Amino acid sequence: MTHIDSGAGLDPVHPVAPPGTRPAGLTRAEVAERVAQGQVNDVPVRSSRSLGEIVRANVFTRFNAIIGVLWVVTLFVAPIQDSLFGFVILANTGIGIVQEWRAKKTLDSLAVIGETRPTVRRDGRSEQVPTSSIVLDDLVEIGPGDKIVVDGVCAEADGLEVDESLLTGEADPVVKHPGEQVMSGSFVVAGGGAFQATKVGREAYAAQLAEEASRFTLVHSELRSGISTILKYVTWMMIPAALGLIVTQLVVKSNDFKGSVARTIGGIIPMVPEGLVLLTSVAFAIGVVRLGRKQCLVQELPAIEGLARVDTVCLDKTGTLTEGGMDVTALKPLDGADESRVREVLAALGASDPRPNASLQAIIDAYPDGEGDGGSGSGSGSGSGSGDRSLVSTLPFSSARKYSGAAFRAGDGEVTGWLLGAPDVLLSPKDPALAETGRLNEQGLRVLLLARAARALDGPDPARGARPVALVVLEQRLRPDAAETLRYFADQDVQAKVISGDNAVSVGAVARKLGLSGKAVDARRLPADPADMAKAVDRATVFGRVTPQQKREMVGALQSEGRTVAMTGDGVNDVLALKDADIGVSMGSGSEATRAVAQIVLLNNSFATLPSVVAEGRRVIGNITRVATLFLVKTVYSVLLALLVVAWQVEYPFLPRHLTLLSTLTIGVPAFFLALAPNKERARPHFVRRVMRYSIPGGLLAGVATFVTYLLARHHYTGADALAAETSAATLTLFLISMWVLAIIARPYTWWRLALVAAMGVAFLFVLTVPWLQDFFALRLVGNTMPWAAVGVAVVAAAALEVVWRWVGRRFPV
Repeated sequence: MTHIDSGAGLDPVHPVAPPGTRPAGLTRAEVAERVAQGQVNDVPVRSSRSLGEIVRANVFTRFNAIIGVLWVVTLFVAPIQDSLFGFVILANTGIGIVQEWRAKKTLDSLAVIGETRPTVRRDGRSEQVPTSSIVLDDLVEIGPGDKIVVDGVCAEADGLEVDESLLTGEADPVVKHPGEQVMSGSFVVAGGGAFQATKVGREAYAAQLAEEASRFTLVHSELRSGISTILKYVTWMMIPAALGLIVTQLVVKSNDFKGSVARTIGGIIPMVPEGLVLLTSVAFAIGVVRLGRKQCLVQELPAIEGLARVDTVCLDKTGTLTEGGMDVTALKPLDGADESRVREVLAALGASDPRPNASLQAIIDAYPDGEGDGGSGSGSGSGSGSGDRSLVSTLPFSSARKYSGAAFRAGDGEVTGWLLGAPDVLLSPKDPALAETGRLNEQGLRVLLLARAARALDGPDPARGARPVALVVLEQRLRPDAAETLRYFADQDVQAKVISGDNAVSVGAVARKLGLSGKAVDARRLPADPADMAKAVDRATVFGRVTPQQKREMVGALQSEGRTVAMTGDGVNDVLALKDADIGVSMGSGSEATRAVAQIVLLNNSFATLPSVVAEGRRVIGNITRVATLFLVKTVYSVLLALLVVAWQVEYPFLPRHLTLLSTLTIGVPAFFLALAPNKERARPHFVRRVMRYSIPGGLLAGVATFVTYLLARHHYTGADALAAETSAATLTLFLISMWVLAIIARPYTWWRLALVAAMGVAFLFVLTVPWLQDFFALRLVGNTMPWAAVGVAVVAAAALEVVWRWVGRRFPV
């Protein structure tokens, strides 16, 4: 019989407290008193901006200020039709506010669904409450995966290990004993216990760290930073062009003052890509709403874009490829052990853990009524006993150790220790039991070893000399949608890497069942050097026996190779990797710690939701790249026209109403549909370079072609109404070349894209043929020569545009 003696050691073994000694926590009256005194955890947890912030962000922008001033001036000096651009801006701003408000409501409702509710003990009873309802001195119960939400002092510890890496950067778990401090922002990796809240609300450490942080600026967004860069360039171009235009129209040309002001404003307004920021915000907001309907909580908006750029996704097997639950399919006693006694021991181990993981829960479900001595006896786990047993101490499971344990005292006073965990960790490499384990792993089965401890559980190496007693065979439930999701990623050229703490052979077999082929590697054999590890991780597909710290290192190794990495997971062993990955994805049923650090939470626990997130991100990136080109072509030709007008000392060819019409038909309406359309193009980097390489030549050609037509018309027309005829001819050329830009941007064509382009052409034709619209927009083509010349110039410019854009695509690939 093995005797287990107590002794100091490295592993946190917690003696079982005598019954009836558990603190009762606060009473209802004490809770009410603290609430009245304001001693409550009232830190606001916001999933999105407030309504006031949304309105301010959409209304008080730099370009809205410019356009607003010009609009007010136009209302005083020009007809109402020249002020249409102001009403368009009002409509755009309203649309932006409404869409972001819809997204906010979706985010807030999903945040409530996914909100963590800590367990507090009051009046001796445990109950779950919102985080904001914790009061000073509350007794908060914690277990594996729970995030410590306020500062406190440990009151109870059952093998409690806390990871404080998110606060200190140190990855090693810290063993906590009663009386020691616990900090908010850390999380439990093993064991359990309770702590008394000593600092709540803004006084808590994590709250102080996060006071100035915004949830929506944590993920880098190349799209938004690129648009900011573009707007900065636009501002620099606008200032000299606008000043030159003002001087030319108001001083050099001695025209009617109101007409000069109107044409000056008509030259400045189109320089502003006012709808670009709006459409980006609307695209993101609609993406949030669409994903929200699929129970996907996007905690940081740019994460939609980030996941679309991912080229490597690291998957945790348990909870991602497999469902959380498991089933015991076989029990294989070793060395003649008595199976009935083994069942009793397994039942006792299950009963000893108040917070069982999925493996132990399967054992509890299989052996719920075990009785016996809990391990007294002789030989390999068998022997007679009195039937009485009492729990002496426990060794909680941790991902780093990969086993748990418990010691029981039999009726005769003898103490026996048991370990349950990974066979290849508990046994020596030459143990014959590993051969049987390997055969089972090759079938995709998970195997746990029940072993009898030969050393103290609180010693430095409890597993040394452990005697194998039985193998517990578990079958994991594959997610029915996992195979299809993996095929999607393969089709999209996204590499999948399965990273698991389980046996590599078993994980590899599961991956093969799901159609994921590739080499399976035992992570314990991975090189320690980061460069060598990066090469090894790149070559293989499946990794087993990965420690939490190794998961983090593997993510870093992939990133060092230039990969954009997403990490999925649901357990505390995934937190460090989720935090360091470019995009962290957590299951809604995962631990509180994983949900806290992830940017995307799949509340329906469905791995199959990920393709929807990727698709939304690709829709946003691909479509905004398209429409950004449309907007910036307009900005470039507007600046060029202003400079040419200044150089030639002529009247600006357009009134605001003409450019409002052109912008609406060739940019505004088409961009709205294009920005929200499906788009499966793979996200590519260098947003600014990709947009500018097309918009600059497109804008230059459009501006030159329009000004050529304008100069031809100035030589062709004479008389009092010559300027109106010149404007109409220039408008026709600019419309046709802008339509050709739209036709190129809309490729590849679908029926609705062809219909969209055709509808814009028909609308312009309608304006040219309906008398009252001709008068309203001051557009009337005079004669046959100049209109056909305008068409001819546009055709030449369109042909040149095709040639130049194809050359640019070859000469400046991104």
